[in-house]
Amino acid sequence: MRPDERRQAIMDILMDQGSASVEDLAARFTVSKMTVHRDLDELEQAGLLRKVHGGASIQSSPQFESDFRYREKIAVEEKRRLAARAAQLVEPGQIIFIDDGSTAGGLAEHLKDIRPLTVITNNLGVIARLAPIAGIDVIALGGQYSRKFNGFFGILTEETLGSLKGDIAFLSSSAIQGDAAYHQDQEVVKTKRQMMRAAGRSYLMVDHAKFGRSALHFLTRLDAFTAVVTGAELAAADRAALKTAGIPVITVEEGSRQ
Repeated sequence: MRPDERRQAIMDILMDQGSASVEDLAARFTVSKMTVHRDLDELEQAGLLRKVHGGASIQSSPQFESDFRYREKIAVEEKRRLAARAAQLVEPGQIIFIDDGSTAGGLAEHLKDIRPLTVITNNLGVIARLAPIAGIDVIALGGQYSRKFNGFFGILTEETLGSLKGDIAFLSSSAIQGDAAYHQDQEVVKTKRQMMRAAGRSYLMVDHAKFGRSALHFLTRLDAFTAVVTGAELAAADRAALKTAGIPVITVEEGSRQ
């Protein structure tokens, strides 16, 4: 097996398991532990995983955000509920922004019956889903494509956003700590902030597991959003903290197909 094939196979294992040990990987591919370490070093430098004691992980940390393919497998049912509820906030004829996040990206599945509509996004998955649908005009934000986030970022993305105005922005965030949202990647943060500036109102869509987490870069205070859309699984303590801070919350009940 060539090194590039082995590294892709390592990523496939991590996508499925979340983490793996050097010992297990060496045995699986019949190579030395040193060879596995070199593979993991290469993949870490590419931003695709993080090395941990004795192995590697693709799970999020304060400085590392998971690959979009892994994130799409997490809290799937809750994210579907959030997307269905968020779609109720959209009216025909509006201009909406959707960011790169897997939670906000799920909104695309619920927009086909809300037409006409203009969707502005840097999310390649959203572009692919909505581009063929008559009555939905898609404005794809250019920029540098990120395989990890399956979206477009950078100067071109930000400059394009600076020339646009819309009604609603739907955003996701990887970490909520106290009354603020955070993210691991500064380019992602810049794009999300630009979307918020360009929209008349903004909604943050986050599953309950994002609360109590921290990440390297401050995104914004939660009171910058019109409301936070989250699942009923949200812990009572987190719910109380949001209420005390005066943050509007739209809670979507389990089993809801709103």
